[in-house]
Amino acid sequence: VSPAPRPYKIEEQVGYLLRRAHQRASAIFQVTIGDPNITPTQYSSMAKLNEYRELSQNHLGRLVGMDKATMQGVVRRLKDRGLVDSRPDPGDARRTLLSLTTEGQRSVNKLLMNGPAVSRETLKPLSAEEQRRLLELLAKLS
Repeated sequence: VSPAPRPYKIEEQVGYLLRRAHQRASAIFQVTIGDPNITPTQYSSMAKLNEYRELSQNHLGRLVGMDKATMQGVVRRLKDRGLVDSRPDPGDARRTLLSLTTEGQRSVNKLLMNGPAVSRETLKPLSAEEQRRLLELLAKLS
């Protein structure tokens, strides 16, 4: 006789647990990153623009894992704040190239200094081995 299946509990489901972990990570990000007006998606976009210097909007979206509509909103908000500039791609008029403005560069330099603290605080409840394993598993899922 096989044991009865365990009852379904939402609190034990992967989506629920990932959402709760994401809420915690986002709250820590907002308190720690150093600019309450920057979202994690904006930060990721600025960090990639800092790394690559200039990217098409589509390429940036792929690098940070955002769909076209989300990326458009992120870029619009960053442009409205004067952190990102855009120009037509001289090699392909259909594409827009994005880069950080001087203010965007100044801002991302400060934010990047706080990035490691966000990760440290988020992972604080875990041992070093658990942290390594969690990051490995999340990378595998994404």
